[in-house]
Amino acid sequence: MIIYAHTEVLILNLKKFIKRFLFFIVLLTLFIFFNNSSIFTKDRSGDPILLAHRGLAQTFPLEGITGETCTAEIIYEPEHAYLENTVPSMEAAFAHGADIVELDVHPTKDGEFAVFHDWNLECRTDGEGVTREHTMAELKQLDVGYGYTADNGETYPFRGKGVGLMPTLGEVLKTFPDKQLLIHIKSNDANEGVQLANYLAKYPKLENVAVYGGDLPIERLKEEMPQMRVMSKETLKSCLIPYLAVGWTGYMPDACKNTQLHIPETYARILWGYPQKFLNRMDAVDTRVILVAGNGNWSEGFDQVSDLERLPKNYNGGIWTNRVDVISQVPGIFTE
Repeated sequence: MIIYAHTEVLILNLKKFIKRFLFFIVLLTLFIFFNNSSIFTKDRSGDPILLAHRGLAQTFPLEGITGETCTAEIIYEPEHAYLENTVPSMEAAFAHGADIVELDVHPTKDGEFAVFHDWNLECRTDGEGVTREHTMAELKQLDVGYGYTADNGETYPFRGKGVGLMPTLGEVLKTFPDKQLLIHIKSNDANEGVQLANYLAKYPKLENVAVYGGDLPIERLKEEMPQMRVMSKETLKSCLIPYLAVGWTGYMPDACKNTQLHIPETYARILWGYPQKFLNRMDAVDTRVILVAGNGNWSEGFDQVSDLERLPKNYNGGIWTNRVDVISQVPGIFTE
């Protein structure tokens, strides 16, 4: 009888534990749901933030490209007259409604920073060699439209039209002192981060400037300029991995504060609170969120009107685009 009574007590205690545990799980589930659901979150107002990749550029098919592909040789039939990473292309992007323009930079032999995408000159220009192994004066003599063709080399519609159009970073900063710019460091050289920090320090208005690139230069630049909004693969991981672990509580990791997040749409849905609460949380810590099309490979953007249909309802975070001239004209979103 004693054994039977003891067993009965154990069973009763186990049942109580299971009930309490299940009750806890239900409460936890409800907390996670309501703390991260956008159902009861007030709709965000305003249009999405448009980030124009390389200004207003010639575009090309992304299928099959690699890091060695000369994309100037495979452009679509031109629909506008602008060349990427030039001041006219940036002016056109802002005129079409871009909120931010992204640009690429390389240091030069004479201490400047050239605004140009490619590591080598042969693809787009009539020059030869590594971009950063030239002086700015030499780069200014090149035709940045020389290599573009949409018909396998039968015609070159921009040849002769890009002479002298490669700007310095300083020229861009002076031309757009009140516009938002995203500077892309093209290397993983730590010294380049220090060099860029020293270069930027000469300019008084930097509140609208952000920088992204390799882990090492971004780390060094952040050390030199702690208030600068920056991004690298390492800063992304430092923010998003802890956020995925504890973000359901509403806690914001320090690495997510005052930074930039480029998030492929394929993975955005797994982020706690996405879209509305996630964006609200990032706004609260002065972090800019840019949604990149697809899985984030090869700077895929929201470039066609149909691409915008994939955006969440009332989404007004940032979106990456290679055709700001196309999507900014969508009625009801960016125009009346």
